[in-house]
Amino acid sequence: MASENSTHVDAAPRQVFAVLLDAWSYADWVVGAKDIRDVDPHWPAPGSRFHHTVGVGPVSTDDCTEIEHVDAPRRLVLKASARPFGVARIVFDVMAEEGGSRVTIEEEPVEGPATGAGAAADAALSLRNTESLRRLRDLVEERAATG
Repeated sequence: MASENSTHVDAAPRQVFAVLLDAWSYADWVVGAKDIRDVDPHWPAPGSRFHHTVGVGPVSTDDCTEIEHVDAPRRLVLKASARPFGVARIVFDVMAEEGGSRVTIEEEPVEGPATGAGAAADAALSLRNTESLRRLRDLVEERAATG
């Protein structure tokens, strides 16, 4: 199953997308991201990756997130790996709406233990993505306000 969440951001889609394409910012707004260790030199081209440390508390793993598709400033598709915990496909859709943008995230586990884990796992993922979107919104609006 997939989790889908959305939020309004008081910024234009291009401003939202600037943050989504800033791989170094992911540790600032993605719940569970502890550190961005490196970014491929051809980022954000499809197939490029950023390398991260993710986890909760003392449990963490090093892996990477890869761009599968980018259609700026409307859609970004990522494949996020956090093995042995799993791999997820994450789709960000950004649409202009009155006063800013509507940002939607849809995340679906595609490999590992979370695949088909059921309603409790979906609820936890939804809560995580709600908080990540809140942080993303705050970061985008802060950057938009400071130019």
